[in-house]
Amino acid sequence: MSAPRITRVETAAIRAVGPSVLVRVWAGDEHGLGECYPSAPAAGIHHIVMNMEEQLLGEDPRDVERLYEKMRRWNIFTGGQAGAVITALSGIETALWDLAGKLQGVPVYRLLGGAFRRRVRLYADCNAGTVDAAAHHIEGGLFEEGSNEEYIAVAREAVERGFDAIKLDVDDITGPLHRDFWNGAISPREHEAMVARVAAVREAVGPEVEVAIDMHGRFDIPSSIRFARAMEPFGLLWLEEPTPPENLDALAEVRRSTSTPICAGENVYTRFDFRELFAKRAVDYVMPDVAKCGGLAEAKRIANLAELDYIPFAPHNVSSPVGTVAAAHVCAAVSNFAVLEWHAIDMPHWEDFVRYPGGPVIREGHIELTEEPGLGLELDEEAAFEHRHEKGGVPFFGRT
Repeated sequence: MSAPRITRVETAAIRAVGPSVLVRVWAGDEHGLGECYPSAPAAGIHHIVMNMEEQLLGEDPRDVERLYEKMRRWNIFTGGQAGAVITALSGIETALWDLAGKLQGVPVYRLLGGAFRRRVRLYADCNAGTVDAAAHHIEGGLFEEGSNEEYIAVAREAVERGFDAIKLDVDDITGPLHRDFWNGAISPREHEAMVARVAAVREAVGPEVEVAIDMHGRFDIPSSIRFARAMEPFGLLWLEEPTPPENLDALAEVRRSTSTPICAGENVYTRFDFRELFAKRAVDYVMPDVAKCGGLAEAKRIANLAELDYIPFAPHNVSSPVGTVAAAHVCAAVSNFAVLEWHAIDMPHWEDFVRYPGGPVIREGHIELTEEPGLGLELDEEAAFEHRHEKGGVPFFGRT
């Protein structure tokens, strides 16, 4: 029997959490499905993916890691270390794993080494539904009068839906309490409002629910340290990206200055950059995004590096069900997994994109992986087409 060969690559852009580019890699009549990180310019990601097609045609799709290295090294002089190139590569790599699993009749987590667990725990981002950092579902802004009550309502909804961990935003650099958009200092009134937000949510959900706080890399070192220390009484799961991601020494200084756990990594790419993050001892939790760090195998390599320093692996995730389930396969296959992000609490159509064995993708705050081959899901192409992202002219899997 002849080996399968890749015959074509195609893309579609959908409006999920952000403008996501889906990737399909075909080998004859079988295909694999992947997702590139949302919010990157869809047309640009589409063109990068299609530019990589020539590196794949005629190849055996089961040679996933060799093909990943082929594409990465081919792009090393054109941005292949980070950014849009690695984002595009991540979607292709995910589709290759899905295809390899289908061709071999096994789930992807088996190809990644087997499962430590098949029930993958999620936390609900209470600012979820778009990639905007601001509280888009809080009318009038993050710290307008009454906004704490609205935050409390969203947090309680998450708990009622079965989540035992949540995350919320406290950064509002365009709001009236922040003195200067370009300055990373937190004003006294802003600090007070941020602390009050956390206190209100913590009291509302109780001590049994884990609470993480996201700062989106907005702030300077002294403001970050002051806020991190103010968080110590609340027993946070973590404080996420207090300082900008381009300076890991600053992040490490914040971590050394507080007992509040520090989490980062969503804006770090590939194992090579994560090596520096760990060497500087800048985090207590690490959160690569599988859809932009290089894909499934690269995320597992990052988790393995973290395990050497006993750092929990808690992937960032703002993907549709395709990228979310793909990330869950990695979470199943590493020992140091803690919790995976779900970023769609106010998107009722999120589940519509795929058909998943046994019912909805998310049940009681978890994803239950199955023995179905590949990623174990099927794209509902008509539902996805209804939510296609039309800006930029990305073809929807060849449809005109």
